[in-house]
Formats: sequence, C-alpha cells, structure tokens
Amino acid sequence: MVGLHFSLGLATFTGYASSSKEFHFLLCAFAGILMCKLVYQLTGVVSPLFFEGYAKLNNLEKLEWNNRGFSTFHALIVAAASLHLLLLSDLFVEGSHDELIIYRTSALANTILGISIGYFLSDLAMIIWNFPALGGLEYVLHHGLSMFSIFLSLASGQGQIYILMVLFSESTTPFVNFRWYLDIAGQKNSIIYICNGIALFLGWLVARILLFIYFFYHMFVHFEQVKKVFPLGFYSLLIVPPVLAMMNLLWFWKISKGMIKTLSKAKHSQ
Repeated sequence: MVGLHFSLGLATFTGYASSSKEFHFLLCAFAGILMCKLVYQLTGVVSPLFFEGYAKLNNLEKLEWNNRGFSTFHALIVAAASLHLLLLSDLFVEGSHDELIIYRTSALANTILGISIGYFLSDLAMIIWNFPALGGLEYVLHHGLSMFSIFLSLASGQGQIYILMVLFSESTTPFVNFRWYLDIAGQKNSIIYICNGIALFLGWLVARILLFIYFFYHMFVHFEQVKKVFPLGFYSLLIVPPVLAMMNLLWFWKISKGMIKTLSKAKHSQ
C-alpha cells in the first residue's frame, strides 16, 4: 500500500512538472510574440522623432523598418543572455555540476529559448506573409531550422549549450539592421556607414565563423556526451549546424565583398 501511494504520488508530481514545463514554454513563446508586437509598434512611434524621413517611406519600407526594430531588440536580449550563460555563469563549466554538459539547463536558458521561438515564429510569419519583400527562401530556411532546433532542445532539456552558442550569433543582427537603416536614410557614403560595415565584418567573423569552428570542436571533444542525446536531437545536431554554417559563410562572402567595395569607393573619393 505504501509503495502504491508512493508510485501515485511520483506520477502526480511528474505530471505536474511536465505540465508546469509546458506552461512555462508556452508563456515564454507568447511573451516573445508579444515582445515583437510591442517593439514593432513602438518603433513606428519613436522613429519619426529621430528620423524625419520616416514619414516619407512607403508602406513596405515602414514595415521593414519596424520589423528590423524588434529583430534588433531580440538580438540584443538573446546575445546578452547567451553570453552570460556560456561565459559568466558556471552552468556549463566542466565539473561544476553533476549532470553532463549536454543535459544542463536553467530557468533563464529555458526562458530565453522560449522567447526566441516566439520571435522566430513572428518574424517567419511576417516574411511569409510579405514574401519576398522581407527576405527570400534562405531566411525561411534559417528561421525554420532555428525554430526546429530550439524547440527540440527546449522540450528535451538537452543540448542547450549548443543552441545558446548559435543564438549568440544573433549579436551580428544589430549591425546588419543598422546598415539597412543608414542605407534607407541616404547615409551610404557616410563615415558611420563605413565604420558599421567594418564592425559587421569583424562581428560576423567572430560570432558566425570562429564561434562555429569552436562549436564543432566542442562537439568533437564531447562527442561521447553528444551521442547520449535522444535520436532526433542527435541527428539534428549533426545536420542543422553545418547547414547554418554554410549559410553564414555565404553571407560572410557577400559582406566581405560589400565592405571591400565600400572601402575602395571611399578611398577613391578622397
């Protein structure tokens, strides 16, 4: 009888924990969607105060302008949180916890992943609805793979160290968006445009090229742990990051060519 009561109690607790986890996930995803909506509206309200030309933009340009507002906001949040979890906290430090690194998670990590799903869902919906004005198929692929990977990691609680590494690469997004803002504002020949282009090149090199090299090195060193991830998550770790890395290399090539072209033009104009 005691054993039966214990089993029933354990089952009730497990069910409660599972429901609580699902509620937290849905709440964070909703918060991410709400964040995008609020920042999108706020960008439309604040932008005319700092840029008189905003009122002269057509509807499609205003749509993209506001869209890049919440894109930048999300990037700053997840990059800061990922940096904290990966470097400043002891969550993924070797020997700091009993769990394997591949199984480690935290309330902050789960919250950030949930918010990111809300963001990618919102942005992907806007991209598809206005296709191809806000981005082509490569953006659909990027967002789809990102959401898929984040969802698997959040639902299983496994491999979050690698998801956070990839999310830190969002730190380059503000430079990409600022470049577009300067271009649409007619500042393509300004010094600040050139400086932002150099910062974008360096940021992309660090966050989307060198970091991905370290990502694969870390997976190789900890492959005995990686193999313990549930099957779908394991194969996703083997397939999705290389695809994202290839996309990053392609975009890096375009960024490099654009920076060289801008610097050459600036040199000849002196």
